[in-house]
Order: sequence, then C-alpha cells, then structure tokens
Amino acid sequence: MRTRTTLTCLLTAISATAATLTLAAPAAEAASSVHLAKIYYDSPGVDRGSDASLNAEWVTITNSTSRAVSLKGWTLTDASNHKYTFGTYSLGAGKTVKVHTGPGRDTTGNRYQNRGWYVWNNDKDTATLRKAGGAKADTCSYNSTRSDYKNC
Repeated sequence: MRTRTTLTCLLTAISATAATLTLAAPAAEAASSVHLAKIYYDSPGVDRGSDASLNAEWVTITNSTSRAVSLKGWTLTDASNHKYTFGTYSLGAGKTVKVHTGPGRDTTGNRYQNRGWYVWNNDKDTATLRKAGGAKADTCSYNSTRSDYKNC
C-alpha cells in the first residue's frame, strides 16, 4: 500500500512538472520572433514638419530569431491606418530596423515612409505589424503624454 501511495505521489509530481514545462514553451517561442521594439512618437525639436523632425519619429522592429526574415509585403500601420509596406527587404538574425516617418534613402538599418507629415499621435496610438499574408505579427499601444517614446 505504501509503495502505491509513493508511486501515486511521484506520478502526480511528474505530471505537475510536465504541465509547467509545457506552459513555459509558448513564452519562449513568443520571445523568438519579429516584433515591435520601440515607438518614438513625439519627435524632439522646434522645427515642426522639417525632414529632420519627421525622421525623429520612428518605430523599431527587431528580429530576435536566429535566421534572417524576409519582410517583403509586411505592413506597419497606426490606428488611423497610415500604412507603410516593406518592399524587398530582409531583416537579419538578431537585427533591428528603424522605420522613419519622413523622407530618406533606405538602408539596411533604416527605412523611410517618405511622408510629409507625422503619423504617430503624441498622446495615444497603436502600431500594428502584419505579415505579408495579413496575419498580425505584433501590436504596441501607448496612452501617455508623459513620455516621448514607448518600449514595446
């Protein structure tokens, strides 16, 4: 009888441990992704509307996977549906790209929406990153005027 009770306790402990390990797995997968990292929504300076001011408003996207990911056809939108669509572009493993609002010449680490006015509201907004097929990859929202940026 004592052996049966010990065996039952042991099996219960193993089941609880397995359940804990199973629950932890999705969090590890979520951390390994292409995701929004930061939104700098209130650009500094007094030269409102200048290219420099527009480009000081940006969103960073990070690839925390161990392989490059093609972002061709991926979109970045705000709550008002201002949309930036990536052309042919691959974000390297462990790399970050900054998507600026204003005009500029695209590089590996910087992409430009080429807009003539601001996208991100200074008080509240939501950034949504979608894959080429339309599936949501990530979202990040803020609702504060106490800061100029939001770490996602």
